[in-house]
Amino acid sequence: MITLGLTGSIGMGKTTTAQMFRTRGVPVWDADEAVHRLYSVNGDGAAAIAKLFPEAVGPMGVERSVLKKIIGEDQNALGAIENVIHPLVARDREAFLKLYADEDLVLFDIPLLFETGADTWLDKTIVVSASEDIQQSRVMERPGMTEEHFKVLLSKQVPDAEKRRRADFVIDTTDMDTAERGVDHVLSQIRRAGNA
Repeated sequence: MITLGLTGSIGMGKTTTAQMFRTRGVPVWDADEAVHRLYSVNGDGAAAIAKLFPEAVGPMGVERSVLKKIIGEDQNALGAIENVIHPLVARDREAFLKLYADEDLVLFDIPLLFETGADTWLDKTIVVSASEDIQQSRVMERPGMTEEHFKVLLSKQVPDAEKRRRADFVIDTTDMDTAERGVDHVLSQIRRAGNA
């Protein structure tokens, strides 16, 4: 099995590109979806957070707005949360690998791939990228987004140029057709090289 990692800065089209891999029959594990499941009302993550910060868990599971406020006010909160959530995310990822053990190729959609060191256990990494103007235009269309918040989000991510430098493949997501061709190119290259 070849393990691929997909990442990209905010607004670069990672979610759309991950779906393109899905439509081509590649199983996709989504880190954000895993956390969403863990934070749901009966999720293991909600139970773990409840032990740390009971006020952050409501009838629907973890209340992210409350959790965000706690993290902003307590400098030790994020580390404590990561210590209990990261192992649960890893367990979810391992369950995905077992489920698709017979596949020749799987994709891991990880927003903070390089930031969390996931590139050390993946076979190949893919970065989605577009121009800064396109990126900003996409992000600013999101409800409630401000330029200030956009800058804060960017400051927490490895810069796009650095991601592109470190990746095995870069997919240009300027438009849908270009991205589709990029996905097909990556898959053909990987399958040719790895007999996947």
